[in-house]
Amino acid sequence: MTGKQRAYLRSLANTLTAKYQIGKSGFEDPAFLNQLCEGLEKNELVKITVLENSALSARAASDEICRLIGCEGVQAIGNKIVLYKESKDNKKIVLPK
Repeated sequence: MTGKQRAYLRSLANTLTAKYQIGKSGFEDPAFLNQLCEGLEKNELVKITVLENSALSARAASDEICRLIGCEGVQAIGNKIVLYKESKDNKKIVLPK
């Protein structure tokens, strides 16, 4: 992913509200990862809040989630994470070249 594409996705993510949260238990629950995969398939771009009682930092959580489900980490700032994964059936976002 190029810097221009990442900047475009960050601009789209500004208006998003965080629909997912990572708390004390992390994301060890397979149901959380399944919900996240479904959300990425439906919307392509999701924002996640990492709660203060989480053992992981936002960057560490982003890296681990991306490794597990094969998505792209767009941004990890403060306690927010933005993830992107191109949808197979419901493509909405057209990335700049």
